[in-house]
Amino acid sequence: NENCLYLEKYFRLICSFRGAVPQGLVLELGETVQILEKCEGKHFSLLQGIFPANYIHLKKAIVSNRGQYETVVPLEDSVVTEVTATLQEWAVLWKQLYVKHKVDLFYKLRHVMNELIDLRRQLLSGHLTQDQVREVKRHLTVRLDWGNDLLGYSNERFMVRLNKNGGPRNPEKIDRMCALFTVRVCSLSSSLYSSVIVVTLRGKKCNNENEWCQIHENIIRKSSTKYTAPSSNYGLIISLQLLRGDMEQVRRENPMIFNRGVSVTRKLGFPDVIMPGDIRNDLYLTLEKGDFERGGKSVQKNIEVTMYVLYADGEILKDCISLGSGEPSRSAYHSFVLYHNNSPRWGEIIKLPIPIDRFRGSHLRFEFRHCSTKDKGEKKLFGFAFTPLMRDDGTTLSDDIHELYVYKCDENSTFNNHALYLGLPCCKEDYNGCPNIPSSLIFQRSTKETFSVSTQLSSTKLTQNVDLLALLKWKAYPDRVMDILGRLRHVSGEEIVKFLQDILDTLFVVLDDNTEKYGLLVFQSLVFIINLLRDSKYFHFRPVMDTYIQKHFAGALAYKELIRCLKWYMDRSAELVRQDHIQEAMRALEYLFKFIVQSRILYSRATCGMEEEQFRTSIQELFQSIRFVLSLDSRSSETLIFTQAALLNSFPAIFDELLQMFTVQEVAEFVRGTLGSMPSTVHIGQSMDVVKLQSIARTVDSRLFSFSESRRILLPVVLHHIHLHLRQQKELLICSGILSSIFSIIKTSSLEGDVVEEVEMMVESLLDVLLQTLLTIMSKSQSQEGEYVSCLLSLLRQMSDTHFQHLLDNFQSKDELKEFLLKIFCVFRNLMKMSVFPRDWMVWNSYFSLAVLFINQPSLQLENATPAKRKKILDKYGDMRVMMAYELFSMWQNLGEHKIHFIPGMIGPFLGVTLVPQPEVRNIMIPIFHDMMDWEQRKNGNFKQVEAELIDKLDSLVSEGKGDENYRELFSLLTQLFGPYPSLLEKIEQETWRETGISFVTSVTRLMERLLDYRDCMKGDETENKKIGCTVNLMNFYKSEINKEEMYIRYIHKLCDMHLQAENYTEAAFTLLLYCELLQWEDRPLREFLHYPSQSEWQRKEGLCRKIIHYFNKGKSWEFGIPLCRELAIQYESLYDYQSLSWIRKMEATYYDNIMEQQRLEPEFFRVGFYGRKFPFFLRNKEYVCRGHDYERLEAFQQRMLSEFPQAIAMQHPNHPDDSILQCDAQYLQIYAVTPIPDNIDVLQMDRVPDRIKSFYRVNNIRKFRYDRPFHKGPKDKENEFKSLWIERTTLTLTHSLPGISRWFEVERRELVEVSPLENAIQVVENKNQELRTLISQYQHKQMHGNINLLSMCLNGVIDAAVNGGIARYQEAFFDKDYITKHPADAEKITQLKELMQEQVHVLGVGLAVHEKFVHPEMRPLHKKLIDQFQMMRSSLYHVSWFSFNITEQFSTTIILIHLCSFSGFFSEKNGDGCNLNNTVPLFFSKIPEMVAGKYC
Repeated sequence: NENCLYLEKYFRLICSFRGAVPQGLVLELGETVQILEKCEGKHFSLLQGIFPANYIHLKKAIVSNRGQYETVVPLEDSVVTEVTATLQEWAVLWKQLYVKHKVDLFYKLRHVMNELIDLRRQLLSGHLTQDQVREVKRHLTVRLDWGNDLLGYSNERFMVRLNKNGGPRNPEKIDRMCALFTVRVCSLSSSLYSSVIVVTLRGKKCNNENEWCQIHENIIRKSSTKYTAPSSNYGLIISLQLLRGDMEQVRRENPMIFNRGVSVTRKLGFPDVIMPGDIRNDLYLTLEKGDFERGGKSVQKNIEVTMYVLYADGEILKDCISLGSGEPSRSAYHSFVLYHNNSPRWGEIIKLPIPIDRFRGSHLRFEFRHCSTKDKGEKKLFGFAFTPLMRDDGTTLSDDIHELYVYKCDENSTFNNHALYLGLPCCKEDYNGCPNIPSSLIFQRSTKETFSVSTQLSSTKLTQNVDLLALLKWKAYPDRVMDILGRLRHVSGEEIVKFLQDILDTLFVVLDDNTEKYGLLVFQSLVFIINLLRDSKYFHFRPVMDTYIQKHFAGALAYKELIRCLKWYMDRSAELVRQDHIQEAMRALEYLFKFIVQSRILYSRATCGMEEEQFRTSIQELFQSIRFVLSLDSRSSETLIFTQAALLNSFPAIFDELLQMFTVQEVAEFVRGTLGSMPSTVHIGQSMDVVKLQSIARTVDSRLFSFSESRRILLPVVLHHIHLHLRQQKELLICSGILSSIFSIIKTSSLEGDVVEEVEMMVESLLDVLLQTLLTIMSKSQSQEGEYVSCLLSLLRQMSDTHFQHLLDNFQSKDELKEFLLKIFCVFRNLMKMSVFPRDWMVWNSYFSLAVLFINQPSLQLENATPAKRKKILDKYGDMRVMMAYELFSMWQNLGEHKIHFIPGMIGPFLGVTLVPQPEVRNIMIPIFHDMMDWEQRKNGNFKQVEAELIDKLDSLVSEGKGDENYRELFSLLTQLFGPYPSLLEKIEQETWRETGISFVTSVTRLMERLLDYRDCMKGDETENKKIGCTVNLMNFYKSEINKEEMYIRYIHKLCDMHLQAENYTEAAFTLLLYCELLQWEDRPLREFLHYPSQSEWQRKEGLCRKIIHYFNKGKSWEFGIPLCRELAIQYESLYDYQSLSWIRKMEATYYDNIMEQQRLEPEFFRVGFYGRKFPFFLRNKEYVCRGHDYERLEAFQQRMLSEFPQAIAMQHPNHPDDSILQCDAQYLQIYAVTPIPDNIDVLQMDRVPDRIKSFYRVNNIRKFRYDRPFHKGPKDKENEFKSLWIERTTLTLTHSLPGISRWFEVERRELVEVSPLENAIQVVENKNQELRTLISQYQHKQMHGNINLLSMCLNGVIDAAVNGGIARYQEAFFDKDYITKHPADAEKITQLKELMQEQVHVLGVGLAVHEKFVHPEMRPLHKKLIDQFQMMRSSLYHVSWFSFNITEQFSTTIILIHLCSFSGFFSEKNGDGCNLNNTVPLFFSKIPEMVAGKYC
């Protein structure tokens, strides 16, 4: 058994192979194969199949026990092997996450997979030091554990109780502390490498016991502030042995392990595949958290939870609680205790292995005790909670978090009679279902206390689905069987595959019970289950179905009803308009025949072959129905086309099943009759032609066609259909594939037997039409030329002299022979004229590609080598990349006029060379790009191709993570390049196209900066805000500066996806709206792009509008969605699409209802300044205004920003920073709240508009924001600070309105003004008046219902402030004679302030009148207080100053003193229920001349 290094044995797939050739071995990317034989460019593998040699990559391996039972072990690192296998498995699960719309988990897993790929690449590079290798492996294992835990691959706990000396508490467990974990089940037979590893685990100490519940997450996230590593003396040593095979195989091959009492530790949840016979019934319960009251204590409690499992009779179930494998089960669970914590978080997982027969009627009881710190043994019971394990309908506790009610009790409470509390509701969901609870209860619920647990059921016998339970217990509901069978379609796929065997057993039992009554429904249910397994999510359960059919299926009579139902469906295909059920049955044909054949086999065994003739007759009649379906004319019925297509797709899959019951010739006759029944016309529709030919192709590739006796029967009908399509020049690609398969099979068969007859058939049917097809293809230069040349040569090669002679004998005249010879000569003449070898420039293309690969090969990247190794290589060989770059440049120069052939094809590869971080290599490449621009300029008068390709490739390369910081400078105008060649800019400056060239280089340089910022954000572990901001920056650049619409649209969708991931639905809608606005309502066809299919521009715009409306709805921004609803309505109305018009109008109406009924929070806005050179380019020394999240206040926002920029320093003042901060190599954040300035002022001033409408316009479509900073100018008056209180008002104008495509936008312009104390007083009073008017109007117009508290608080705030200062302070400050004398220019503003004060008094009077009308009797004392204070306010107001008005015109010298109290009658003019404020004040001033004339004096 000599071991040796054997290089020709072990290979890995670098490209998937579908095995679409005889004996082809289907292989997936990344799989490994072992080679037995190599022949003519193909390999023959151990699994008995062939595949192309260029699809694999050689890997080193060690072969032991060479020969028939040899073992091949790869020489790569075991961690690399593990990562490779994990990535292959995760790739499948990752796609399933997308299908299940688990978006958050989808993106998290993608991020970790990319990290694993990158780390694996580093490990394979061979350029790491030993320390770096250890660090990379550590990162890999952490990410593998994190991903497996996230995907539900985590296992139960294995518990080991140790004493203080590190040994087991139980001495009997010495050398028996072993556990068997299920690591991975990739397929039905898991395969694991076998090795033994000894690992030393270093312990971690939790700094805060409240963080103990998430200690593992903190370690993985490297939250080092939450844990510390103790001294190196602490640790745990474990050994790992990886075993191969399933559980039975492991037991059989490793008996010594199980003799030591190993603990089997199972997965939390189910494996990927549940085989028939697998039985499990475990409930996993997690103690999540609790919230408890202090209960009158000065300190918080020390809470311990005790849990019991109790049966229906109140008996505590013994040994039904498991804390982990390795420890015996117990009857009670006691949680750990957190010191002085009324809101403990446990995160403890407990397994409840409750017997199935005791599950129903059992419940869990949780008892809560306070543990005294003084007396260690004292534990006082203060409450309990409970939950049943099974509902009344028989379903178990759902997999979810359950918030349980807490009931008060004490040590004297008795639980002997459990019925006393089982009648109470256990949680909120249970509350509605409880009967009327008597008023005097023994146990009172503590309304402020809650207790949460989460559960996860892993059971193959118990379900949480009502419909599934009803089916499994159908005998209990004999009158509901038909309804139960019909509701099977509503059961989720996960539940069906979990209980697949039980469901199938039940269906066939129901079928046997009453075939006539339930037959059709059982058939439909069976079809539904079969088609469910066709879904990619459940495709891996097909082997489970196969195992069930072969080993567990017992329906010996089922075949009769299955055949009858299948035939019944087919016979009605010509009558029914809706054929959904028929099409589903056609798709399930393969497994229906598996059931039919297995059922017949069981029946034959039981009856010694009785009713054989009847069975054969029924199959023949079934095939007559199949032929009937295919013979129908489907040109006028699209539904029938789908039915025929479904039948043809499934038909080849039943051949192997038929071969179990019939001879090869009999099956071939069935198939020939079926294929012959298909219409011979080709014009029935292109899609149907494709399906027909695909069915023929699968027939040719089937096992049936490999038998010579069946091939002679099938070949005529196959060739007939191919002949028809070739004659019409239809579906040439598929036809060539079928012909290639036929020729391969016949060539293989010719080695074993006589194929003369088959070749003769092909000559008669194909030779002439093949020649004609080739002539047509050659005249049109179509791409299938090579395939048909191969087919013709294969046919001619397989023809013998007899075939040629027979061909000549068949010509009826010399003219026919002459015409045939002319065709074949024309074909061969065209073949001879074809260029057998590529042109010279194609050879140079290969040369350039080779040079690029040479320069980029990992082994030559000296930057990754150690300094010593780098020096040694440079001293001995020099930098070979530079040498090859010179050779590449020299060859380019020698191309002369042929350079145009390499534009734009070589731009991408040459750009890849510039990614090498070697300055000289980069400098050498610059003239090549200049040459490309120059040659295209000469040919086309511009260099748009070079420009477009260069930008596309730059975007692609940098987005993939390539390039370094120096790469920013590659095309920069300021770069001083080295070497003998001038810079690209210098060369451009010498050209006639200098201006456009310089503009292009400038744009590319700016693009590089943005691309590298984008790359760094996406590659690093950055926050969503950074990624979104960077993407917005790059997207706008593509639109405004480069005008690359396609790239712009791509980044629109990238940005939209980021917003959706962050749940910024309004911003996602605005982003997608950018693309929608580029489209018109026209029928112009659009090509397939991104995830959009080929469709008209109208259809794409309609789909976008609908999606945008949906996102606006999710973001509660209905006002933005309504205009789009109207736009769609106009389009639908113009097309008379009333159904869609009705839908969109209803949607619009719903949005109006939402605006009026649903509560929306008004967000706060924050100005953020990013100062310092350490910020990314798109943020550096800029200021933004950000729209905060719901409930987010300034402190929370500041904390969020500092966590996103952990290196940043928060500035404590709002002043604009100086140059020392702007140019420093650091990060400074300046954050403060700002006030939005609405654009739509009109709607905000309308009294009758509800506040729910106004609130939207207060915080949306905002482009201007204000920040006020109060300061005192001059000496501060201590008695009245209003005299010197100035306001520094900063108004910020953004580049775009908020909300928009981002939650923040850059400040475009800032204006700074100083507001005088008088102007500030005017604005304060004016704003308060507006607030009061709005609130009073809402109560007047019944917009505010019931509660008057808001008006009470507002009135009290204004009146109380006025009495205790407020307005009176303004009067003292600004109505003083000294002030008026010193500030004559302020006379108009003083008058304005007086008018506003007068208006406020009147508004308060109206407000008090409204308040009196609606106030609750209990609030009358408050109302009286407000009236008294209002009188005091009014009297003090007019005691200090009388209002005086200068009357110009003839009364200019007359001073009129007016006391407001005198005109209470005038102000009390009513309009409806209250005063009309908009009319009162103007009316008052219109009366002044009359007052002066003496009418009112």
